[in-house]
Amino acid sequence: MRLVTATPDLQELSSDLVVHAARLVRAVRRATELPPGFRVLSLLDEHGPLGITALAGADRCSQPTMSGAVSALAERGWVDKQPNPADARGSVVTLTDSGRQELDRARRTNGELVAARLAAHHEHTPEDLAIAVAVLRDVLSSGPDTEKGTP
Repeated sequence: MRLVTATPDLQELSSDLVVHAARLVRAVRRATELPPGFRVLSLLDEHGPLGITALAGADRCSQPTMSGAVSALAERGWVDKQPNPADARGSVVTLTDSGRQELDRARRTNGELVAARLAAHHEHTPEDLAIAVAVLRDVLSSGPDTEKGTP
């Protein structure tokens, strides 16, 4: 990997990357119908089993909000909530096989939506997209909060 100095151009393009990645995520979310608390499935996929407090911190929400989201996901069978063996006051939330299937389904739907947008413009090749994905993976894997890599 090359060492790149943070020049003003690199900083501006990096800012644009964050802005456009966030806009893409919002556009995809508006175009698909995901149940409330769906981000929790992605967080569990990224980080593995977590307690309610850790999930709330990762999602930047309150503990009561996360408890409600986890309860709704557990009712659907997408997560499993068990007592924490290390702390009897807490619990550990785990992504179930059914939850992983639902997460995979949603990711395929998201991919189809983005692919349709890309195909409509005919300006970008699969190689262009592979470079964009590689850049995002590199940025995410080099962050200070990275535990297990990319989602």
